[in-house]
Amino acid sequence: MLNDKKTSAPTDRANMVAAVVFLLGVGTLLPWNFFMTASQYFNQRLLPPPAANASSGATGADYNYDSWMALISQLPLLLFTLLNSFLYRRVSERFRVAFSLVAIFLLFSLTAALVHVSMEPHTFFAVTMATIWCINMFSAVLQGSLFGLVGLLPPGYSTLFMSGQGLAGMFAAVAMLSSILGNPDVESAALGYFITPCVATLGTLLCYLLLPHLTFARFHLSRCDEEEDTMKTKVLLSSADEKEQVSDDRGERSSVLLVFKKIWIMAACVTCVFAVTLSVFPAVTVRVASVYTHSATWGHVFTCVCCFIVFNAMDLLGRSAPSLAQWPLKDSWLFPAAVASRLVFVPLLMTCNIPHSKLGVFFRHDAAFATIMALFAFSNGYLASLCMAYAPQLVRHKDCETAGSLMTFFLVLGLAIGAALSFLLVKLL
Repeated sequence: MLNDKKTSAPTDRANMVAAVVFLLGVGTLLPWNFFMTASQYFNQRLLPPPAANASSGATGADYNYDSWMALISQLPLLLFTLLNSFLYRRVSERFRVAFSLVAIFLLFSLTAALVHVSMEPHTFFAVTMATIWCINMFSAVLQGSLFGLVGLLPPGYSTLFMSGQGLAGMFAAVAMLSSILGNPDVESAALGYFITPCVATLGTLLCYLLLPHLTFARFHLSRCDEEEDTMKTKVLLSSADEKEQVSDDRGERSSVLLVFKKIWIMAACVTCVFAVTLSVFPAVTVRVASVYTHSATWGHVFTCVCCFIVFNAMDLLGRSAPSLAQWPLKDSWLFPAAVASRLVFVPLLMTCNIPHSKLGVFFRHDAAFATIMALFAFSNGYLASLCMAYAPQLVRHKDCETAGSLMTFFLVLGLAIGAALSFLLVKLL
């Protein structure tokens, strides 16, 4: 029956499911990317009043907003992604996704509303940190749930989801460049930043609610439940020996530990990919300076273009490439070897043109830095997408959601490890 059902699977008409999955990927990271690009606004808001500033010598940098933002964002991501991996069966996926999106929308609406509200710096800092914590808490549940959902679709849809996440970063980087060149006032730029993710979050919610109404998606998303019901019926009608065999082979979903044993190589690989990336980007890469010091305009946009735009553009290209070709294969030793080889980018980027670096400068020219960044970003997107696409292929269909949730946890673990390592690498410069 299962084979007959597979042969009669519907097609993705007009690629509607593909488009929805892509937009879901955009929606999961677009809000957070816009939160990061408003760094200038937050640092400006954290400046004390002029009188207090003159008497105390304090500055907005005393709050160390950027460092705290990185720390506060990683902790809830790691914690709640782990909880989602173990507790997702207790709360329905539909409730988890919808509730998370509504909560994120309300939090960004609050942040947008506070743009024109006067607050003391310490109060504003506390509110902002609490908002960052809550947004990442709900983002962890959202990403884990959606990765599990996408894992139930054919393998190519995981690549589309990752590509959507890459586009979110590119969109934010272009917005950053536009704000630099347009020179708007900080408050107007911030208001625009926060209204945009509000709209995007609502769009993501609508896309998610539309997905079950598409025939292709409904077929694949309901197949797991139908298989489980069929196997339960077989267990009831079988003899004792047959019941044990059916339960072991195709009955209930496997435990989290059993699923992990099947995907641990991919889990380790995705952790390594993002640990390497976050260890130097952006903490180290933003310190690279242009050799063209005589050009004020280029010097002003150099970091935005060569660091953020190059990274996000090539990362997006890398995330999209597995839809055309997938190499190395998931069962090849070359795959973990390729992941480990990315460690070479750490010394390469740390020896670019960083002023006053203790390590010296071996790659001084802007083109050298841009080339290294391009390869660094492409390999990040390509290998990360392969990890997320390969993992569900290593388990039974009914365990794909568990595999997706586990992979999301190890992805976030890699981000946390990379963020921690970045403090050490910066001290070496």
